[in-house]
Amino acid sequence: MIEATFAIPGDITTPTGGYAYDRKILRCIGDQGIVLHHLVLPDSFPFPSVDDLEATARLLSRLNGTLLIDGLAFGALPASILSQIEARIVALVHHPLALETGLGADDAERLRILEREALKAASAIIVTSETTAAILASDYDVPRETVAVAIPGTAQVHRAVGSGTGHALLAVGSVVPRKGYEVLVEALARLGNRPWSLTIVGAMDRAPDYVRSLRARIDEAGLSDRIRFTGALPDHALPSLYDKADIFVLASHFEGYGMVLTEALAHGLPIVSTTGGAAAKTLPDAAALKVPARDPAALAEALASLLDDGKRRRALADVAFSYAPNLPDWSETAAIVAAQLRHGKT
Repeated sequence: MIEATFAIPGDITTPTGGYAYDRKILRCIGDQGIVLHHLVLPDSFPFPSVDDLEATARLLSRLNGTLLIDGLAFGALPASILSQIEARIVALVHHPLALETGLGADDAERLRILEREALKAASAIIVTSETTAAILASDYDVPRETVAVAIPGTAQVHRAVGSGTGHALLAVGSVVPRKGYEVLVEALARLGNRPWSLTIVGAMDRAPDYVRSLRARIDEAGLSDRIRFTGALPDHALPSLYDKADIFVLASHFEGYGMVLTEALAHGLPIVSTTGGAAAKTLPDAAALKVPARDPAALAEALASLLDDGKRRRALADVAFSYAPNLPDWSETAAIVAAQLRHGKT
């Protein structure tokens, strides 16, 4: 057995795609002959305080062997800290930090510079999509052949039953600017008298100003009685929501992969998705209606076409459910990560 350390900032139970990926790797990698120890870093990343940076430096400088660092922290670590680490560094990049929507220009540029320098310190780099690998090659001076792609696994589940009305929409993702909920609200406002309801599942405490603005948009559009926020939910609560949905919608400006897309596909839901980042390629074209990011008119048209046409909904659902067995499971994802922890890209 090989021992390694996985450094992750904040609470590992946080219900986001990135943390879910980390939880699955910790759970599954033991079957690959790796003992992976979880090291908790301060929760202020990617904008750590001076005290948190100093604490992180102390924690990481004590380690030997192999150190896997989650990208939420890795991309924000200055070279002065990374150079003090004796362990072999493996970076896990979910998506470049500078691509988070809503950052000011100065913050985005600072993160871009930090992450570009940090990546030079990694002996191996793991990303969760081909799209992110291409971005690192084109914008961060990382040779494509040095990057391993370990796309998220997908569990096989039973097919969604639906609401019985054909009008229940579901969106899953933290309520933050990158997820494009303001575009979704504008699209829904264009649907006229069509019957629909929307359930939004995701943390509401990460971008309070955005949440307030979004609620104001909903109120102004007269949609507050049709849109329900559940807040963050644990993993075990999600299957029942997928099961009761009729259409899954993702309005993101950018996705490093989009795990919720493959979860919806596995449940056999018809999907409407933007093409922001890796979301353009996560699903086969036949399994989803894809529209440009930040285009409420196109999003509204796609949603209307499914709300109006039960036959089309069923056809998309059939393709989605039949395609799901082609997706990798988490043991395959863990095997790729384990290979990088052992010896890096070959």
